Amino acid sequence: MRKMLTLLLAVFALTASVTAQNTGKTNITGVIKDGGQKTLMSATIMLVKAKDSSAVKMTVADKEGNYLIEGIGTGDYMVMVTAVGHQKAFSAPFSISQDQATHAVPLIELEPEVKSLQGVTVVSKRPFIEQKIDRMVVNVEASVTNVGTSALEVLEKSPGITVDRDGNISLKGKAGVLVYIDGRPTYLSGADLANLLRNMSSNQLDQIEIMTNPPAKYDAAGNAGIINIKTKKTKQVGYSGSISASWMQQRYANPSSSLNFNYRKNKVNVFTNIGYNTWNNFNKLSIQRKFMDDQTKEVVSNYDQVSRMRDDFQTISAKLGMDYSVSKKTTLGFVVNGYHNPGNFTNKSHVLIADPSRTLLSKTNAITTNERTWKNFGANINMRHVFDSTGTELTMDADYIGYDGSNDQRLINSYFDPFDNPTFKPDTLLGNLPQNIQIYSFKSDFSKPLKNGAKFEAGIKTSFVKTD
Repeated sequence: MRKMLTLLLAVFALTASVTAQNTGKTNITGVIKDGGQKTLMSATIMLVKAKDSSAVKMTVADKEGNYLIEGIGTGDYMVMVTAVGHQKAFSAPFSISQDQATHAVPLIELEPEVKSLQGVTVVSKRPFIEQKIDRMVVNVEASVTNVGTSALEVLEKSPGITVDRDGNISLKGKAGVLVYIDGRPTYLSGADLANLLRNMSSNQLDQIEIMTNPPAKYDAAGNAGIINIKTKKTKQVGYSGSISASWMQQRYANPSSSLNFNYRKNKVNVFTNIGYNTWNNFNKLSIQRKFMDDQTKEVVSNYDQVSRMRDDFQTISAKLGMDYSVSKKTTLGFVVNGYHNPGNFTNKSHVLIADPSRTLLSKTNAITTNERTWKNFGANINMRHVFDSTGTELTMDADYIGYDGSNDQRLINSYFDPFDNPTFKPDTLLGNLPQNIQIYSFKSDFSKPLKNGAKFEAGIKTSFVKTD
């Protein structure tokens, strides 16, 4: 009975702690104007930590200069604003407290940037956020804060996107978002999707397209919206490539590196990407609880728990593709990609139960381990034909995606008296959870621009999914 009570208390306390950490989110609002009190639409808004100016969340101002940043936790922050032709501006530091529903930032005015003209140099640079008719586009490399991060971390900072602690993605507060990579669905959700994005380095990304009302070419199932992650593929003629590396030091080191290479000549374009990423994370959870009598309100027992969690994994990813221009209007291509992701999770918990005078009654040591491996392979054959100069086109894609995962889990609870003598036989729970997903799909889309900016779109799709 005592060991059952200890397990129930541990689960209850951990659940209560996690639940408490997910409440108290705040929405931040404000208005941006220039020095002449004119509204500034499409100004880039960045919420940063007041302590070190590290980026937390980004968005853009609407046509009235208003902005909204949703789902912000407690802490001290500032708002940084940038706009073309204006000087960068900051708000005064402010604090967000728990259970605060909204916080209104005072008006921020941007002063015009005045420079004397001594010479003319034309430099092409994409803005971090672009607002288009049917989507918002995040140019990943346009912000230095994305260096050395994962695709999931880039999404967390993107406008309108919220990622909870379990990796579930919502857009404008709506769950059920579909995530695409290079225009093709991942067919994953929840923890599996979070694992895929967590293992994609930001060095591999070009743009993130956020669509709350996606075009007809995307699945109707994405009623909450579509997020399309576009990876890098240069259009430069000849040889081109890049090598990047980053190092993030926390309690443990987290290095990452990537290689991009492209060759384009005449009718042939060959592109490849190889990446290596590591993640070593440590968390310490301390819980102290006092259980009281309902009638007398006197302390009945004391419960102390300390958990130390270590999560580490490595990811090796690769992509190879080729496009061949059969004619000026027709292009054929193929892409193969995959990744290998082994990892380990360890949680060591120590639970002490004492009487009201804090005299130790019992001890429980719990060790949880999870050795996991996640592998992915995908292949695509595609065709694109342009009928005329107005943009009328027909596309076809045949895809195969395979996911193969394994989880070897162990949970051992050991029970002792105050003098470290075993009191019960240890509880041992073993689990081996394999997962295999194979997806075959084919789709064809037709698009024809019409007058006054309208567009006619139609398509067909069929797919076969096998899971085990």
